[in-house]
Amino acid sequence: MALLEVNNLCISFGGLRAVDDFNITIEKGELYGLIGPNGAGKTTVFNLLTGVYKPNEGIIRLDGKDITRKSTTEINHEGIARTFQNIRLFKDMSVIDNVKVGLSERFKYSMIEGILHIGNYKKVEKEMDEEAMKLLSVFDLDKERDTLAANLPYGKQRKLEIARAMATNPKLLLLDEPAAGMNPNETGELMDTIALVRKEFGMTILLIEHDMKLVSGICEKLTVLNFGRVLCQGETKTVLSDPEVIKAYLGE
Repeated sequence: MALLEVNNLCISFGGLRAVDDFNITIEKGELYGLIGPNGAGKTTVFNLLTGVYKPNEGIIRLDGKDITRKSTTEINHEGIARTFQNIRLFKDMSVIDNVKVGLSERFKYSMIEGILHIGNYKKVEKEMDEEAMKLLSVFDLDKERDTLAANLPYGKQRKLEIARAMATNPKLLLLDEPAAGMNPNETGELMDTIALVRKEFGMTILLIEHDMKLVSGICEKLTVLNFGRVLCQGETKTVLSDPEVIKAYLGE
């Protein structure tokens, strides 16, 4: 059974068909790319997959379960986590506290325990700290545990956003243009980070990206969107050599 199955997904805004008859199948453990020109509907697809938008038509199944009409919170609980093109961290919180936000659904104590620091509070906080530090170590952020997120270099902020998403223990990780705004060295580090996440966690990853070096270097399969419709799907090398893809996406 595929981890993600999307069939005939459609959504319109004011009569404009933003995504039209979108289909995709992603197997467990795959690293899959979603590419296309600006305005092609890529982020709209992510918003549909995560419950930000509800489709007019179509079905989304995660691990065989229909999640089409679920809320964003419910979809996260089912196992989809995401990052954003514009980094969304709690910038006035420390690195470790950002990760602990992601852990908060898995480690719980009551409101009274939290306010008065009684009961399970100390035990749960200790467990959360230990789990957060394990994640930060994987992302080479453990030495910055007490640094404010806003004070991290740009590339490390990207890493922290991915670490926080991973703290929710997802089955599927969605990365929305993770290389946006990065220099070549940071992009190279990001490729290593994504490969590490896949290896360490056995993670299935779907990413939107414009950096063709990154896409061709790490993605096994691609779907190309253009004007909200699938232009081409398949193995990365085959897709990137398709004349229609070159014309529509690469502008040649």
